[in-house]
Amino acid sequence: MIVIKGIAASPGIAMGKAFLLDDEDIAVERVRLPPELLKPETRRFKAALKSTLKDLDQTESKILRVLGKQHARLIDAHRLILDDPLITQEVPQRIIKEGVNAEYALSQALAEISSQFEKMKDEFFRERRHDLNDVGKRLLTHLTRRPRRDVSMIDDPSIVLARNLLPSETLALPKAKVLGFATDLGGKSSHTAILAQSLNIPAVVGLSDVSRRVKTGDQIILDGAEGLLIIHPGPETLLKYAQARAKFIEEETSLAALKDLPAATQDGKRLRLEANLDSPDDLKGVAALRPDGIGLFRTESLYLNVPNPPAEDKQALIYSSIVKSLSPKSVTIRTADLGADRLVRWGLEPPANEPNPFLGLRGIRLSLKHFDLFKAQMRAILRASSVGPLRIMVPMISSPGEMSMARQVFLKACAELEAEGLKREKTTAVELGMMVEVPSAALTIESFLPLVDFLSVGTNDLIQYTLAVDRINESVSHLYDPFHPAVLQLLARIISAAHAQKKPVGICGEMTADPQAVPFLVGLGFDSLSVPARMFLRVKKTVRAIRHDNAKRLVEAALKCSSPEEVRRLAPHVSD
Repeated sequence: MIVIKGIAASPGIAMGKAFLLDDEDIAVERVRLPPELLKPETRRFKAALKSTLKDLDQTESKILRVLGKQHARLIDAHRLILDDPLITQEVPQRIIKEGVNAEYALSQALAEISSQFEKMKDEFFRERRHDLNDVGKRLLTHLTRRPRRDVSMIDDPSIVLARNLLPSETLALPKAKVLGFATDLGGKSSHTAILAQSLNIPAVVGLSDVSRRVKTGDQIILDGAEGLLIIHPGPETLLKYAQARAKFIEEETSLAALKDLPAATQDGKRLRLEANLDSPDDLKGVAALRPDGIGLFRTESLYLNVPNPPAEDKQALIYSSIVKSLSPKSVTIRTADLGADRLVRWGLEPPANEPNPFLGLRGIRLSLKHFDLFKAQMRAILRASSVGPLRIMVPMISSPGEMSMARQVFLKACAELEAEGLKREKTTAVELGMMVEVPSAALTIESFLPLVDFLSVGTNDLIQYTLAVDRINESVSHLYDPFHPAVLQLLARIISAAHAQKKPVGICGEMTADPQAVPFLVGLGFDSLSVPARMFLRVKKTVRAIRHDNAKRLVEAALKCSSPEEVRRLAPHVSD
């Protein structure tokens, strides 16, 4: 028996045979072409480039539905590589000048770019070579017409092992045949780990060389909670894990009984426990959880894989359908948090080199630059107020001026719709709020309060910007820590200022999905938590297991801590 320790990525226990995904490099040969075939060869390359971009669109759409905007930006790095002149210009030129096939010209260009990454001192940019390899394989796959690696050859349910899994590959895993998966690469905050949680598939990542130590057909056990992979387990180990798996399944089944129970602490503190909605396609599953409402509807999915921005009428129909389905519970709709790349593809923005899209033209910055798109979405959302209660919130606000301009657009849209016949009492009932996800807004929150009806803290970006950590960069993702005292102090400051002005404060993001963090959020005094659907019932169970007075004392102690480790050591005392 061999036990390998990795990183726990998604809870659950899987037992069965291994299925090893082939990860061999695509062999490329140098082929000399006659002059008359060179121009057709460049066209073949451009067709492969177009097909690869189409792949990225489809993957982005799937990631957005499952993970949200943060991880959908994984695709931005791939698009930047595909837009690099060393690929778009150098490869066709190399085909013509050297008289070679597209595969060879591409492999040479990729080698040059990879060499540039290797020379960079910054570890972040050196690690981008993994993105380069992914893009290169996509392009070569289309050029060689080689079938993409997949799990179609699995005859029986198995545990999938691979060196790494691309987002598209993880999303393509058929749950009926995949008991769990394990990878050599990856971290706790990697896209692979988060996708595994979203798909409710047990997973362990960061196993170093497991793909070379296990072969297809080997009997293995995967413990997603402890981060273990056991090869050739003995009878006693098999029995132990069979019992543990049965217990885990029983606990999962018991969560369903919580659907109709309130999200209230043991000493009677009632919270609004809402759910996130990433796509209209997910509405049925989210509604089945019976949340207190939708605390965050991400509207980006409406803008993906479409040749033009969605029309106001189409948006209004979608918003109305969602609001009507949840009524009388409220739906909080966030205006689109898009990047400039989307407008470039619609021909509304000239191409620009944006090396750090996280800090670029996105969210409210983009909305205010393209006023007509912003107002059309505002109007579409407001039209849905005729069928049920809703709220609107605006992302990426960093200054009061931005929020003031957003409110002006909101008021103008209200006035137009009232003139067109929408009842005034419907528009006046719609509250306008902002996402607090930029440290400058959190530190000066008092200046924003007169401009908003409510606040919603977006923890994903707020933590990222506060700690200067890209959580999807595996080299530094361990530094992304919601328990950092700086994060807790910012949250406490936001809530204190807002409550002093009688403005409600909600919170959304991955922090709400962490049962260990929930007692801190309750103790901080958030009025509502909006939780990813996959963790909704687990979070409700956590809320119902704690006392509010204990949670408040927990936070008082945590705010005096100087390190995340000190804060974490306090967590077990919450239910004393």
